[in-house]
Amino acid sequence: MDLFDYQAEKETEADRPLAERMRPVTLDDFMGQGHAVGQGSLIRHAVENDRIFSMILWGPPGCGKTTLAGILAAESRSHFIHFSAVLSGVREIRAVIEEAKKRRIYGKKTVVFVDEIHRFNKSQQDAFLHHVESGLITLIGATTENPSFEVIAPLLSRCRVITLQALSEDALARILDRALADRENGLGVFRLTLTADARSHLVRIADGDARSGLNSLEIAAHLSLAKGSREICLSHVESALQKESFRYDKSGEEHYNLISAFHKSLRGSDPDAAIYWLARMLEAGEDPMYAARRMVRFASEDVGNADPYGLRVALDAVESYRFLGSPEGDMALAQAAVYLATAPKSNSVYTAYNTACDVARKTGSLPVPFHIRNAPTRLMKEQGYKEGYKYAHDYKDAYIPQEYLPDQLRGHLWYFPSDRGYEQTVRGWVEHWRRLKAGWRTKK
Repeated sequence: MDLFDYQAEKETEADRPLAERMRPVTLDDFMGQGHAVGQGSLIRHAVENDRIFSMILWGPPGCGKTTLAGILAAESRSHFIHFSAVLSGVREIRAVIEEAKKRRIYGKKTVVFVDEIHRFNKSQQDAFLHHVESGLITLIGATTENPSFEVIAPLLSRCRVITLQALSEDALARILDRALADRENGLGVFRLTLTADARSHLVRIADGDARSGLNSLEIAAHLSLAKGSREICLSHVESALQKESFRYDKSGEEHYNLISAFHKSLRGSDPDAAIYWLARMLEAGEDPMYAARRMVRFASEDVGNADPYGLRVALDAVESYRFLGSPEGDMALAQAAVYLATAPKSNSVYTAYNTACDVARKTGSLPVPFHIRNAPTRLMKEQGYKEGYKYAHDYKDAYIPQEYLPDQLRGHLWYFPSDRGYEQTVRGWVEHWRRLKAGWRTKK
């Protein structure tokens, strides 16, 4: 086994970070991913029967992808090779393949673990493809990015995608407690205790990342000992992390109070208040993607067609944050918040959609008018499907009055554009078309 061995030769056990020392070595010690490695799972069955299959481990940082690969290395009777997509290219891949061919002569299987496989380009991934398909190697890739977008389809089709989740707060708390109690690899020899509010703050700041949580705990522990205390309290954690604990509960009243204040500040066109409440949420440990999702919703609900570009700005902020992470990505969220707060506002689309939903629920499955039905077969055409339909592009300004609603809803209106921003232009068009249609109906 050569996974992680290169570090072990350079460092003594005491020099290794706590997160590294506390890596689980068996599936039973692997916390927080029961859906992937629990009893009856594909991975547990594969380990117990030494039938490791090609897979892509997909999940956020610190959820256990590399740790799980290490467990597979320890419990597999295959030759295991750790391969970094950041440091390696096609030449190194070919060398690995040649080594695998030599080992197969002696009946030895080869498992290749590729960390950050999403960093491989198409040609590098293609270099693996044939050998995964032939069974020469078993490939285990790890990625934080969606494999559907980052792994070529032929390679993805030959691997099972195993989705790992950000660790829950309960799992993170248990991981921290285990590190405090472990006398061999953890901090147990120091006989430290951790106050409830300190534990809560560590868990919140870690945000589902075990590596981050353990490294933060180690810093706080050393600070506590330096101050002559064996109790790690909130002040030690705040000093160690340089991040204060705001009064905040992601599932409690304060969570909803802050998001409400943020949303109402955006709606009220107050960029200063909006950026303040955004900062309050992020500094308190709120999931940045939650705030980003709320802005995407706001862009449609409260800005709408008064500024159609607002939705694009919100979506670009989401992608920018995914690409950069914190803290760099926080600025993209702040930029979107200021843009949306200062954009012209309209809830006309929101109101129209809710009204249409109410009408649809009350009126049930009204039939589609025959002239706008699809007619892909001769029988449908003989039954009158599409008969009388007028193709708008054949007429002046690409508009010709005709009915598009069911007969029972003819003449009903629910979209009323505002006179703000771009929607003022939309309003002119809509009112013109409605006048033409009203005149057409009068003549019928």
